Amino acid sequence: MAKKIKISRNEGYDWQYCSLGGTVRVNITSGEDIAHLGELDQKLWTVLSMPVNNLEFDKKTLTYLDTDNDGKVKVHEVVDAANYLSACLKNKDSILEAKDSVSIDEINDQTPEGQALAAAVKEVLNDLPDANGTINIASCGASMEALNAKLAEIAAAAQAEVAKEDIRPYGDDTDAAIAAADAIAAKVADYFMRCRLIAFNSSCKDALGVSSEQIAAIGAKDLSTCEADIAAYPLTQPADNGLLPLDVNIVNPAWQASFSAIKAAALDKDFAGADAISQSQWNSVLDRLAAYKSAKAAHATVGTDGFDVQTSAKQAAIMLVDRFLTIYQNFAQLLRNYVMFSDFYAKDTLAVFQAGQLYIDQRCCNLCIRVEDMGKHADMAGLSNMYLIYCECVSKSTGKTMNIVAALTQGDVDNFRVGQNGIFYDRTGADWDATITKLVDNPTSVRQAFWSPYKKFARWCGDKIKKLTADKESKSLDNLANVADKGVDKAAPAQAFDIAKFAGIFAAIGLALGAIGGFITTTFGAFFKLGWYMPLGFVGLLLVISGPSMLMAAFKLRKRNLGPILNANGWAINAKVIVNIPFGSTLTSVAKYPLLNLQDPYAEKKMPCFVKWLIGILVVIVLGAGTYGVLILKKVVKNPFAKEKVEQVEAAPAPADEVAPVEEAAPAEETPAE
Repeated sequence: MAKKIKISRNEGYDWQYCSLGGTVRVNITSGEDIAHLGELDQKLWTVLSMPVNNLEFDKKTLTYLDTDNDGKVKVHEVVDAANYLSACLKNKDSILEAKDSVSIDEINDQTPEGQALAAAVKEVLNDLPDANGTINIASCGASMEALNAKLAEIAAAAQAEVAKEDIRPYGDDTDAAIAAADAIAAKVADYFMRCRLIAFNSSCKDALGVSSEQIAAIGAKDLSTCEADIAAYPLTQPADNGLLPLDVNIVNPAWQASFSAIKAAALDKDFAGADAISQSQWNSVLDRLAAYKSAKAAHATVGTDGFDVQTSAKQAAIMLVDRFLTIYQNFAQLLRNYVMFSDFYAKDTLAVFQAGQLYIDQRCCNLCIRVEDMGKHADMAGLSNMYLIYCECVSKSTGKTMNIVAALTQGDVDNFRVGQNGIFYDRTGADWDATITKLVDNPTSVRQAFWSPYKKFARWCGDKIKKLTADKESKSLDNLANVADKGVDKAAPAQAFDIAKFAGIFAAIGLALGAIGGFITTTFGAFFKLGWYMPLGFVGLLLVISGPSMLMAAFKLRKRNLGPILNANGWAINAKVIVNIPFGSTLTSVAKYPLLNLQDPYAEKKMPCFVKWLIGILVVIVLGAGTYGVLILKKVVKNPFAKEKVEQVEAAPAPADEVAPVEEAAPAEETPAE
């Protein structure tokens, strides 16, 4: 449900606004809004131009709106239509009701547009006595059919009069004579001109005929393929007497069929028994046929002259009413897809550019758009930040083909490949075989972005092993081929050499696993050094690996914009058409199965849950212990079980210059003299 906002202005019309897809847009809610549409600043329109083709919208309406016939409906053409409808109606609010009929009482006869429409409606209603003053699109169609039937009836009556008079100069052969004369008239005129040149200068007779050299030039070819060359030769050899011989056997083979037809249909009747005719006699036949064609055309219009004026007025009235009713019925839908874009964000309706649904890989993509040129489209559409699937669709029932682009707005993308098949259902429910021809990669969810680095790492590991194995296998096979070419004896030690070569393949796998193991060892080495902070380190490791991918995905998902996709299809989008995460989840539905306890006779027996947990715990313990042991051996971490050696430290000797103090001897006691 769009959030309505009202912004008042001191000057000009007070427009209502709403928020759709995170963007503020003008909200058209009344006939007065439509009447003032020309006052709306063009910068506030969601669309500035939309193509006439490849839309799920009434084509006749778009043709009526495209007044300059450039294949696009522009802002000024929408404004002109809004002004016209507003001027023709007393109650302008009825434009939003999408009605296909109008009564005389609803037409505003106070405006020139309304007066012209009212007069046209009355003209059409004259042939519809049971209409009760109301005209609809179906009535206009019936009136046009009745008018065309009346014209056909008058034309048929005129043709009947022509048939009664039978003014045909050669009876039933007249049409055949006309066709043959039209085909050969230029060639006969060329013949008589050659005869006149010979009469003027007889020495040029050979030059104006067909020489042996000309025939010899094509004689070596397959003459059945040289009909164009032969047809360029004269009708027959020019005669000195200037007459056209009627002997078919001497006529140019390329023209014999047409000459035989005119001879049988007209010449044998007008000049029975003659061997040749003059140019004036030939022209008399042409004159008779021309007079018949003129008379036939005149008879075809007998009885229609008086009806032509009425027909023109009636046709103009019907066309005027049909144009009004067609635009009147579909204009509200046009505004919802041109000014507001509300049909795209509504739950129960589809926008005019949504072509149908694509079912592929257990999901349904509801945002599918027809594409004219896939190559040019993908260059700009990639700026939409959406994951795009380009498909070529073929209808087996009709033999038609078309290209579509489908936006995948949720779910993983691991299984999508060029060449993958799906089924596309158009808006009528018809099914088309769809084949993926191109993919434009962008994130579909934050969850998918979280696992993306790990999936890429797993693919890198697999590719690394495959590449090294393939290289080693190729070298081994090349060496084996060289040994075979040199004719080495099978019994010689070359056999052991061959085994070693095959063993190299497994060595390559070991090298790849060693490289991967080295990376894991380095990573876990830093991890185990954290001690009791390992849980925080684990969280930090996840943030380091998945954080950037998730952050980029969050930015792109918030900026998914349908505008570049439509611009690449010929639209001129003037505002953002955001496809945020909540709205995107409604554009792609993923298969969800209920929790069921089903019996499958061919299903593999499942392990009990506690066994799986036990195996998982053991695997983690073994991997952890093995990795920890490797880290200890490489002295990345300290061995907690190793005993530290105690080293005895000897006292340092005293310095040489320090001498211990010597005690002085006590003085000897003197012995008294005797």
